[in-house]
Amino acid sequence: MDPLFGAALSRGVAALGLSVGQPAQEQLARYADRLLAWNRKVNLTAVTDPVELAEKHLLDSLALLPEVAGARSLLDVGSGAGLPGVPLAIALPDLEVTCCDGAAKKVAFVKAVTAELGLRVRARAVRAQGKPEEEGLPRADRVVSRALADPERWLGLGGAYLAEGGAVLATLGREVDEGALVRAGEAAGLALVSLRRFALPLSGAQRAVAAFRRRG
Repeated sequence: MDPLFGAALSRGVAALGLSVGQPAQEQLARYADRLLAWNRKVNLTAVTDPVELAEKHLLDSLALLPEVAGARSLLDVGSGAGLPGVPLAIALPDLEVTCCDGAAKKVAFVKAVTAELGLRVRARAVRAQGKPEEEGLPRADRVVSRALADPERWLGLGGAYLAEGGAVLATLGREVDEGALVRAGEAAGLALVSLRRFALPLSGAQRAVAAFRRRG
């Protein structure tokens, strides 16, 4: 474990009030090590500084734990190098995670690293277009994407993969208009059920996560 990465991760987990034990933090460090090793040959991330990596990728993913806790399955759409799906799978070993991305090289990394870490993660090289059966993608209790941050675009797509009683999670940046979120959800047949604002603990960057369920 890179000492700077490890210290940043531990400090951030504590600051966010997350339940991520030392064994899980060690697995997160192994994931980060493999990510950087692959990144030297395959372009997976522009973030290579250990402290930035801990916050912008790992902590930003783990911050979704309150919304994911209690779910049996999660679909991560456009997951790239497995974010947020892989960190969430590490923190929640019983969670069944499916990561999908259109870039085969990124899916190859996710398959390799999750096999090495013994995680319950499937990775599919497919671009999600709202047709789960045709794409071989599951309907899940939680559906999330960091790649699609625009709720107007994301909610209609994400809703196609919801299992009964599940929730679509929208990850948001600094500017959050709750009224606009409600309207975007209504347009997709979804209702906004929670909106949580938080700050990344090292940089203070403002974030939010919104959860939507099917209306009615």
